[in-house]
Amino acid sequence: MDQNKVGRFIAKCRKEKGLTQSVLAERIGVSDRAVSKWETGKNMPDTGLILELCSILDININELFTGERMNS
Repeated sequence: MDQNKVGRFIAKCRKEKGLTQSVLAERIGVSDRAVSKWETGKNMPDTGLILELCSILDININELFTGERMNS
């Protein structure tokens, strides 16, 4: 898994939804600094947050971990 690619994908999906890092962070219950670290590839979301993150960004887990949309 390429953390940088995943981070860029999280940022892209967040922006497509019109969300700021702060708003996304608030909805998930983390700091905006945590979201920033995900988006820069420094950290990955905690496993307990992944399903909620995917739901908010309207993506599935496979898309999150590959850092790209799947053809459906």
